[in-house]
Amino acid sequence: MKRIDWSKAVLAALLYGREDLRLENIPDPTPPGPGEVVIEVKAATTCGTDLKVWRSGGHAKMLKPPTLFGHEAAGRIVAVGEKVTNWQVGDRVVANNSAPCRNCFFCQRQEYSLCSNLTWNNGTFAEYLKIPAPIVAQNLLPIPDNLSDELAAMTEPLACVLHGIARSNLKPQDKVVVLGDGAIGLMFVAKLAFDCSVEVLLFGGHDQRLEIGQKFGAAQTFNYRQQPDIPLVVKQFTNGWGADVVIEATGIPKVWETAIACARPGGTVNLFGGCPRDTTITVNTQQLHYSELTLKGVFHNTPEFVKKALELLASQKIPFELLISKRCPLKDLEQVFWEMQARQVLKVALIP
Repeated sequence: MKRIDWSKAVLAALLYGREDLRLENIPDPTPPGPGEVVIEVKAATTCGTDLKVWRSGGHAKMLKPPTLFGHEAAGRIVAVGEKVTNWQVGDRVVANNSAPCRNCFFCQRQEYSLCSNLTWNNGTFAEYLKIPAPIVAQNLLPIPDNLSDELAAMTEPLACVLHGIARSNLKPQDKVVVLGDGAIGLMFVAKLAFDCSVEVLLFGGHDQRLEIGQKFGAAQTFNYRQQPDIPLVVKQFTNGWGADVVIEATGIPKVWETAIACARPGGTVNLFGGCPRDTTITVNTQQLHYSELTLKGVFHNTPEFVKKALELLASQKIPFELLISKRCPLKDLEQVFWEMQARQVLKVALIP
């Protein structure tokens, strides 16, 4: 068994506030307690949620600064705690950033993403990461030999997308609109187009990302900067009705309103993108009532979809590697966030 010299410092990213991200030397993770493991991070990927948290300086549920930062990673186990029986040093693993309690009101109804006592884990932008016991028990998975660390690290966001698709009332041959060409929006396009027998229309603001959407199978892509009336465009491609399903993947309140306007009578609008705290939207009550619209807020993932996400990545039937703009050492993390802010990169794989 390899032993870590716990007296030595390791490099990790800490978020102190709005756009205040610092790489610091911190003590190695405390030797794992009962049920816990420590992994050596081999690849950590950036995420649109990370960007929003960096911009705002916090997150309503997942973290409060100052705190270790990052939530997508894959690595190798270097230490196991007592009562850990299914894992050993050297195993390649990916850990979700949360696990439900299995006991609360929502867990009893199998609504695990709403768990009142979710165990959160942040700190993937680091050399080592401790995995809490509830996550080890429920959401720590072995990485198949054919899957790279950087692709395995994308298990968490893909699990969220699979959860979102499952909540979207999809039917074969539906016309689906995706608003947003970030990594999450493009993951929606990839899964919908490859696996769900639907026609996908993608709207975004970045031509290179829209090209990735085409490679993922979008039937039509549109740069919203050249399409000032998105609902009108949608109706032109849906015989005047609107989309069967609309998925909002930007987290911008105005785009939530646009999403609702794009739906046909009887349609479903998946308001997936998380908006800034305390923002509101305006809904036309007549349209909502007489058109029998279904508006759904969808958040996070569940253990079921974490497993399915890793299986989908390992199947290699979708070229998710197109989402990785580049690979960088951990020391370049702050610059990476400025590049994300400027939409110069999509996802970046940080290699500690």
